Amino acid sequence: MTPDIALLLERAKAQGTTIATAESCTGGMIVAALTEVPGSSAVVDRGFITYSNAAKMQMLGVQAETLERFGAVSEETAGEMAEGARSRAGVGLAVSVTGIAGPGGSDFKPEGRVCFGLAQAGAQTRTELVDFGALGRQQVRQASCDHALALLLQALGPSPG
Repeated sequence: MTPDIALLLERAKAQGTTIATAESCTGGMIVAALTEVPGSSAVVDRGFITYSNAAKMQMLGVQAETLERFGAVSEETAGEMAEGARSRAGVGLAVSVTGIAGPGGSDFKPEGRVCFGLAQAGAQTRTELVDFGALGRQQVRQASCDHALALLLQALGPSPG
């Protein structure tokens, strides 16, 4: 289920929080979903589309050692992606996603495995791994987008009052 993006943007605006995304397997779907809503420019700063490892390193500062040791699809990489997006964009909140949308994968990293990172000013970076399963490429990408939006909404906390 797609989270209420208008509510997410409303909460961010009320808190004076700006948002950036760092996306690999979703290829910009998260920032596109955010900017579908009129007025989103008040809180959405930018989206980093970092499909290759080189882009993750150049644009977000992901360490080569992290990619070599854990791989692009790892919580460690997702965490560095989120932190890089937050610091390089100068925003209060950043979400990242990196995963295997399919088709394919391996026994070690199966299709549908996606790692998320959430970096927020004044808080420790959070990461998580979700196995969506072999739903098909578009369904994994959409589920990843929805999950990332839900993480952003959760990070912004409950509505005041």
